[in-house]
Amino acid sequence: MRPALAAPLLICALCAAAPGRAQDTSALKPLTAMEFDARTVGRTITYSVSGQPYGVEQYLPGRRVLWAFTESECKEGTWFQAGEQICFDYQDDSGLQCWTFFATDQGLSAKFQGDDAAEPLVSLNESPAPLACRGPDIGA
Repeated sequence: MRPALAAPLLICALCAAAPGRAQDTSALKPLTAMEFDARTVGRTITYSVSGQPYGVEQYLPGRRVLWAFTESECKEGTWFQAGEQICFDYQDDSGLQCWTFFATDQGLSAKFQGDDAAEPLVSLNESPAPLACRGPDIGA
């Protein structure tokens, strides 16, 4: 191989293996409510988009959650299965937030309802520690 071609090929190979890169989910089966609950309950998961932190969600028993965009107050919510999607209700004006979740080699991946062209959320970090909530009504 000519040296002029080796560098671009090496760069492409390194980019393809970079952490935080979304795995193609087209061949994966969406998680059911039971699979999603077993995979998430008792965990606090940080999600990213294109390698950048997006938000953090703590999964509690009884299909309850705490969500916070990075550097914001927490929102309490619940989740349920609707078809192949997991829908979150934070009882606010944002309405239902429905996602299709997949278990990938890199962790969880989620595609937002009706926006197949958008970059998926990808789990960046998982912890058993509770979410540190800011704000007057949540956390203690």
